[in-house]
Amino acid sequence: MSNLWLEAVLRLLLSVALGAVVGFQREWVGKVAGLRTHMLIALGASLFTVTSILGFAGADISRVAAGVVAGVGFIGAGVIFRGDRGVAGLTTAASIWITAAVGMAAGAGLYLVAVVAAFVAMGILMINKGHDREEKK
Repeated sequence: MSNLWLEAVLRLLLSVALGAVVGFQREWVGKVAGLRTHMLIALGASLFTVTSILGFAGADISRVAAGVVAGVGFIGAGVIFRGDRGVAGLTTAASIWITAAVGMAAGAGLYLVAVVAAFVAMGILMINKGHDREEKK
């Protein structure tokens, strides 16, 4: 297997690991979009990115990025609910959005950027963890 293919696999695996970092927190506070969802979103975004870079040489890969952003927006919208107590799910939608961005960064080979973004997102999500736990009771 060539170094190019090994690096592509590394990018995919890194995106899954970083998706797990963000998804762990959502799982921990009992959100429906948890660990597996975030891992799959990061993997999908990374795979679209790797495929566009390696599979379509000479094509405009920024179009794939735009498509991923739009597609993830639909997934994020699905976790936002309006009820008697107001709007719920905005933070989970945002975590899905950032997870896709982390996956795209890993897929593009921006390893340090992807790692830093995932851990910053996890830190941000941990800021209000007490509030999240109270909501689910």
